[in-house]
Amino acid sequence: MSGHTQAETDNPDDNKYAALSRSDLVARIADLESQLHTTQARLSSLLPAASSPSPSSSPTTKRSKRATPPKPFDPSTSSTRFIALKLAYLGGAYNGFEHANNNVTPKPTVEEVLYKALRKTRLISPPVVGGQGDGESGVDTGVDVVWGKEERLRRYTATTSGEKGRNGNDINVNGHGRDKVRLELNWDGCEYSKCGRTDRGVSAFGQVIALRVRSNRPLAKEPKTEGEGEDEDEDGVASESGKETKDSVSLPYVSLLNSILPPSIRILAWLPDPPADFSARFSCQQRHYKYFFTNPAFCPTPGPLGMTFAPSAGKAGKGPGAPAPVREGWLDIERMREAAKKLVGSHDFRNLCKIDPSNQMSSCVRSISHADIEEWPAPGAAGSNPGAVWTQNQHLNMLGHQPDEDQVGVNVSPKVYTFAVHGSAFLWHQVRCMMGVLFLVGQGLEEPSVIDELLDIDKNPRRPLYEMAEDRGLVLWDCSFGHEIDQHGWVYAGDQASVAALTSKTDSRFGMGGVVEVVWKQWRAAKIDEVLTSSLLGLVLSQGDGSALHRGGFRDPATASRSQKIFDGGDSARIQGKYVAVMNKPKMATLEEQNDKYARSRKGRRRSAASESAEQPPAAAADRGA
Repeated sequence: MSGHTQAETDNPDDNKYAALSRSDLVARIADLESQLHTTQARLSSLLPAASSPSPSSSPTTKRSKRATPPKPFDPSTSSTRFIALKLAYLGGAYNGFEHANNNVTPKPTVEEVLYKALRKTRLISPPVVGGQGDGESGVDTGVDVVWGKEERLRRYTATTSGEKGRNGNDINVNGHGRDKVRLELNWDGCEYSKCGRTDRGVSAFGQVIALRVRSNRPLAKEPKTEGEGEDEDEDGVASESGKETKDSVSLPYVSLLNSILPPSIRILAWLPDPPADFSARFSCQQRHYKYFFTNPAFCPTPGPLGMTFAPSAGKAGKGPGAPAPVREGWLDIERMREAAKKLVGSHDFRNLCKIDPSNQMSSCVRSISHADIEEWPAPGAAGSNPGAVWTQNQHLNMLGHQPDEDQVGVNVSPKVYTFAVHGSAFLWHQVRCMMGVLFLVGQGLEEPSVIDELLDIDKNPRRPLYEMAEDRGLVLWDCSFGHEIDQHGWVYAGDQASVAALTSKTDSRFGMGGVVEVVWKQWRAAKIDEVLTSSLLGLVLSQGDGSALHRGGFRDPATASRSQKIFDGGDSARIQGKYVAVMNKPKMATLEEQNDKYARSRKGRRRSAASESAEQPPAAAADRGA
């Protein structure tokens, strides 16, 4: 048997390289590399010249095509129609509803978010003059909302291109004006109107806007000859009979916008055929506001101290430690109801609002049809409590049938109340001013008769400098346009009339992305937070030996210096020095004095000159009850 291995038999050259020394191996490798380079060079010289890339072309450009930019949208190829939209929003994330051009806000406004969503979905196509490419500090042409205070300050400027400061230099914000754009909303051609303006932090569950949007109805046909042809309706739709052609399916406006808008803004319904003269502002007959608060309003003061006024309350004739009608932290709901009823009727509310002299209002008379303090949820009120809907509606509850009467839930404390007020129109901050005074009445610091004093402008023409209520609890609850529109005009998400226009598998109400699904997620997150904090509050109240309940929050109640607490709708009370009654506080200038001062100011003169040149009076402010 041979002594060679199988590998040696298969590779006879192995013995030859094994016998070489290291220096011989290195030399052999170098020789082989040289031969390889020579062979490669020879092969390259034999290749045809056509295979060589030319300076004007490259393999890359031949193998891949350049991405084609999206075709610009031409709004002239689509018809339009005039509609109204009902929307809801939670106001905490926004700088109010209305956007003001040439003004940079730390948070976006609801109107800004709506405008960009309408443009992104190409439902509106207003002209954009002075866009980003038109020079320094042009107008923002983007359709995506910029969030965050710092990012918005980096992105937007409140000045126009080329505007100079006192030193002659370009005006900019934070030294970066050249990189900024102006955030301007242009509603030209949209016939846009809004029902009300809510301020920063205020929510709305029944806000309404009206505008002209893109439609999928066919465009009007060209007439055959002059004086002969088809009649054209106001929406750009023609038919031989002169009536609208409505057999085409409408666009899914509700689901289309909700797919773009943030979860805190939801389109609830749309009005397909509003009257020809419809205005979201002027056609509104009633606006309903609700201000939510708890009772106790803030953490109650325990023990005997809590049943007396603080020495700084300044209760005339009662002295320090005078008995209080309710424990500090609680509100006397009946006293508040008595005061609220005095607001009903037609009154001059100049002492219960914030005057905006730029509007040059000659009168502050408004009519209130309903004002009351109501427990929430109101017993038996449909839709007032989402928990009641889930348990009492047989299509949503656990057992699939109507519950028995004894299965209806019971109320627990702390209770929630609302100040419900209805009126045809409201002044700026009117609801919050009324609520601020009602809170003082509920604490026992003011008598219900203070409302009579504030409404008597002959006796009290100057508004006292009192604090209005916080914004967080206020909601523009609903806007009413009359029975026909309110009950039969609106098409809500998921209604049968809206299903045919949908392009998704869901009905836009339930299911993924539906209105209920999106709001449910927000409700559940807030509910879990409520359950956790409520459980923690109950736990800490139950702990300890109970002696703290007798000291009123002080180490030594006998020597404690106690200040009066004032509730204004926030999460806790304000601590202030000696309390001064509302009618004894310093007074503001009268309405006429404020108007005159503004008219004589430089800004007032410029506005007056602009109005005269346009041959029209200054525009009156929209409803600003918030």
